[in-house]
Amino acid sequence: MDRLARGFAWVQAPWGPVVTCLALSPIAVHGWTTRALALERPDDQCTAEWSALAGHAELTYADLSRLTQVHGRDIVQIQGPGTAGLRADGQSTALSGVLLAIRVADCVPLLVGDVRTGAIAAVHAGWRGTAAGIARDAIAHMQGHYGTRPADVIAAIGPSIGPCSYVVGEEVRDAFRQSGWTGRQIASWFAHVENGSTPTAQRATSTITLDLWRANRDQLVEAGVPEQSVYVAELCTACNPDAFYSYRRDGKGTGRMVGFIARRQ
Repeated sequence: MDRLARGFAWVQAPWGPVVTCLALSPIAVHGWTTRALALERPDDQCTAEWSALAGHAELTYADLSRLTQVHGRDIVQIQGPGTAGLRADGQSTALSGVLLAIRVADCVPLLVGDVRTGAIAAVHAGWRGTAAGIARDAIAHMQGHYGTRPADVIAAIGPSIGPCSYVVGEEVRDAFRQSGWTGRQIASWFAHVENGSTPTAQRATSTITLDLWRANRDQLVEAGVPEQSVYVAELCTACNPDAFYSYRRDGKGTGRMVGFIARRQ
């Protein structure tokens, strides 16, 4: 297992280890699960696991808010517990008693907290959402709905596929260009590597890698979040098979980790 980056720690939940961001802890009960919470079946067949997750935040299964994630940029405001099925890739609330949850198996699980208002958000950022600017949009969403000031935001990127493993095709870089990102930004987010030099390169003919961590971090800073308030766990899901599921490494049938966050009472 790779070591955690600055500002992160392991905590022990009833089912096993959870990654947390220390700066978010005063605002919210939160974290990123590992394979120890075995979400390997459809949600309706994993009620015990979801209930355990809710219990970790001193909430119930009925307090969960989950999305139908579509690899887009939409973010929805949650105004009560028990939400399910909304088609979006980010959600926010200023309420306590609601557990926001997003599922990932390589994509970036971004958790956001406002230290002044207590508003929180959970965002799923795959390459499509990242190209569309969902991290930047999340801050604008919180400004519009809760009066959040970017300077008051703590943002944390949990375990996800790292630039060491994320080999992509030229069409992915083209999508970022078409979304209007500058040449300098694209040059800092994409790199060329030799085939076979990453754990997943043998599955692709491309020699391009994408740094989702840096792309989302840079978007948050561009949106006004102080650079020192953006935390990246730097744990690659593809490189740590004992701890994390990985769609790129294991294929479509792999399980999911959860990024979760609930405002403290």
